Amino acid sequence: MAGQRDPGSTSDHWAELVERMNEQVTTAMEASADANSEFVESWQEAVGSMENPEYVAETVEGYGGAYEAWMDAAEETAEKVSAAAEGEEVSPEEFRDVWLDNANEAFKRVMSTDAFAAATGQNLEDLLEMRQRADENAQETLHEFGFATERDVRELGERLVELERRQQRVEDELDRLDAVEEKLDRVLEHLERSA
Repeated sequence: MAGQRDPGSTSDHWAELVERMNEQVTTAMEASADANSEFVESWQEAVGSMENPEYVAETVEGYGGAYEAWMDAAEETAEKVSAAAEGEEVSPEEFRDVWLDNANEAFKRVMSTDAFAAATGQNLEDLLEMRQRADENAQETLHEFGFATERDVRELGERLVELERRQQRVEDELDRLDAVEEKLDRVLEHLERSA
């Protein structure tokens, strides 16, 4: 019969669909959990060093919002799994989108706090200080090995500019002396003719 499907192919199709959904859900959940874990660890480090109690309270509130977003994702995933189990067409991309959207929402709730801005600012300040120290160490090491450092080149440039200024002043003075010499020559010539 042309209109009937082979029952074996339907179960194979169903098994493939469930397997793809399981892989997508597992991959999305693992990636989301890894990202959440890394985010929480870095956030705890940053906030742990804060002394402002308002920031700590705001951080707890931000975490609460993030937790709600993660729980919403878990509920939506469970609903989609149930719907798929009941025969409804649910694409693996829908599972991925649930976790990505909720991960974005969780990060947004935490990142929009003043505490996050302060922690980020502190981390940036620490990184800039560390970079400055690394640059200074590199300059000292280069100098110890006899290489020209940035300071050396800058100092040499300043000296060169000063020498160019002095040279210009000397040239200006020589031009002035040439003009005086020409005037004296004319005066002497005039005196010699009159005598």
